[in-house]
Amino acid sequence: CLQFGRQERGSPKEIRAFADGYGARFDIYAKVNVNGRSADPVFTYLKRHLSDGLGSSIKWNFTKFLVDRDGKPRRRFSPSTSPLALRADIERLLDASSAAQDAE
Repeated sequence: CLQFGRQERGSPKEIRAFADGYGARFDIYAKVNVNGRSADPVFTYLKRHLSDGLGSSIKWNFTKFLVDRDGKPRRRFSPSTSPLALRADIERLLDASSAAQDAE
């Protein structure tokens, strides 16, 4: 989105090329607003369930949300949190999900 210092001004193709230049190997989707009246519904939902110490708005890009297999928001991480720091939380959710499936 353009809500964080207008950083993503390019077309989707230009943004992909920029990210590829830094070795990014993840999907990049369409730009959407994350705050305000025009916020995309997924971000409205996430913020409603996981506000942080600064309130419910997203203060900067790279804010991370961990969502379980059922779509329930579980944790919110600051932009400065390394994606690798989420590993233990992700593994716990996967283990819990696997145990629940085994019980069925």
